Amino acid sequence: MRAGIPAHAARFHVESPDLAAGRFPAGAYSSGFGCTGQNTAPTLTWSGAPAGTKSFAVTMFDRDAPTGSGFWHWTVRDIPASATSIPKDVTTGTNDTGAAGYLGPCPPAGDRPHRYELTVLALDVADAGVPQNATPALASFALSAHVIGYARITATAKR
Repeated sequence: MRAGIPAHAARFHVESPDLAAGRFPAGAYSSGFGCTGQNTAPTLTWSGAPAGTKSFAVTMFDRDAPTGSGFWHWTVRDIPASATSIPKDVTTGTNDTGAAGYLGPCPPAGDRPHRYELTVLALDVADAGVPQNATPALASFALSAHVIGYARITATAKR
């Protein structure tokens, strides 16, 4: 599976007080699929984005989902270049259920721990032209042409 991030992309820093232990808190889990969380997205803050950043996007991807292609839990885009966290009024794309917004982790009961990659992408455009209802795979494809930097946290979840 390709990463969607060019090899020349600069690295910068992201952190989350909610994921400090490397695991999701109970409230961040899904409120469906057999889980009883509240779908509360973790707080992310970042710094040190590369010069030339004109916007940011955030994604959350489960490479361990039993789908053969992973599972997109969250896409947020059109975050202004001046932001150091996700503003309330930005474009939230669809997740792999087809719904807009954050979908918390909920790996199958008894499965191995799943690794969820939360990635902040620094983009060289203010608007990558991704349609509001684009699938996460289409959004990732469109964004990948504009990535100049990225920061990533990987957190795990298990039931």
